[in-house]
Amino acid sequence: MEKKIENIVDWMLLKHGQWTVYIAATTEGLCYVGSQNAPFEELTSWVKKRLPSYVLSEDVDILKPYATELIDYLQGRRKDFTLPMDLHGTAFQQSVWTALQEIPYGQTVSYTDIAEQIQKPNAVRAVGTAIGSNPALITVPCHRVIAKSGKLTGYRGGSGMKEQLLGLEKQGENGGEIIDDYKYS
Repeated sequence: MEKKIENIVDWMLLKHGQWTVYIAATTEGLCYVGSQNAPFEELTSWVKKRLPSYVLSEDVDILKPYATELIDYLQGRRKDFTLPMDLHGTAFQQSVWTALQEIPYGQTVSYTDIAEQIQKPNAVRAVGTAIGSNPALITVPCHRVIAKSGKLTGYRGGSGMKEQLLGLEKQGENGGEIIDDYKYS
């Protein structure tokens, strides 16, 4: 009798226009959205650190619903993500990531705003660290957090990716053009 592996992180490489990102999910939901054009090692390192007892398994069919939501977002047809997420982090990180998910599409807030929202006004640096540990870029919209001065600051996916996402949301708010050229791979 074959033993079934229960701890699996299914993954796929999502390609859409200029976007190439690895996405991954457990049976509980989306757990990872990588940086734009990052190597597969970014995903494997994250799994080794956060889910060391899990094995990676490529499965486009399982990830297709998540990919569809991401593509809809990238095309300006979606402002919110509705599929379940399975975010792995400390209680503090979880509280920060929940606050990030409450930032409205097309708007930005400061690190101080997030610290105040989670009732830890003196934890601005810790908030920044938690934001930097966000495993699900785009879907947990840490790109919407900027410095109090209005400057774009650190982003795991790089400042270019952050600028693109904020620009996309600004364009989406203004009824921007939708491009329909995506594929799963």
